[in-house]
Amino acid sequence: MPTPVAVHTTDLVSDIGMRLLCALGLTAALLSAPPAQGQDMSAEQVAAQLAADAKESKQPDFSGRDLSGLKLSGLDFQAANLRGTSLKDSDLSNANLRGVEAQKADLSGTNLSGANLDLAILRGASLVGADLRNASAFSTVFAESDMTGSDLRGARLVSNFERAKLQNANLSGATLSADMKNQPMGLMRVSLIKADLTGANLENADLAMGMLEFADFTNARLTGANLMQVEAAGARFTGAELSGAVFRKADIESARFNGAQGVDQIVDLDQALNAKYAVFD
Repeated sequence: MPTPVAVHTTDLVSDIGMRLLCALGLTAALLSAPPAQGQDMSAEQVAAQLAADAKESKQPDFSGRDLSGLKLSGLDFQAANLRGTSLKDSDLSNANLRGVEAQKADLSGTNLSGANLDLAILRGASLVGADLRNASAFSTVFAESDMTGSDLRGARLVSNFERAKLQNANLSGATLSADMKNQPMGLMRVSLIKADLTGANLENADLAMGMLEFADFTNARLTGANLMQVEAAGARFTGAELSGAVFRKADIESARFNGAQGVDQIVDLDQALNAKYAVFD
């Protein structure tokens, strides 16, 4: 009969405790991974704070932080405070940014493709060269933001772009029209009032019913774009490409079409409102 081996309960508990502490220490080490030089937080620390704040129902606050160059794809930043935050060149693809407060944030070069930006406030933010392909931005405030060279192809942009800079931005195939089937709070329309879209690509974009008063579309590409029922009084289409664009019931009072290409191929221009006050010379 084999000799029984004595097992001391205290030793067993101690061993288990040490293993647990090691595991917890490893986890803590991962979550507290130091940020790279120049950054305030690492991606692991950002994720940990988001999780902790969500557990305590607190608003995540990253205001003024340097989170540039981080891989934050798919994270949930809903309603976070990102005022003045630098997210330059970060990866926020497919992230939830619904309702974030990101006034004057730096999102230049940031990957926001597929991200949810509904109800977000980005007034005065920099999105120069940002990737917003297929992003959702319903009732989002981009007013006074700089979106020069940004990629908005396929994005849903029923938002406020008043006085925003969209020079050379690519909005090809983007939807900027009102969704009449989903208007629980009343009619929402894109606002591009006094926005600068010089050289922007809006080929096949849907801007129906949008507010485009005094917007600058100089040298923009609007081939096949839907501008039905837009309010474009005082808008500038100088040198723009307009072949196949639809202007049915568009208000173009005092709009300028000097040097525009494809004017004779505009669809339903004869049904535009106040066309006699527009400038085509």
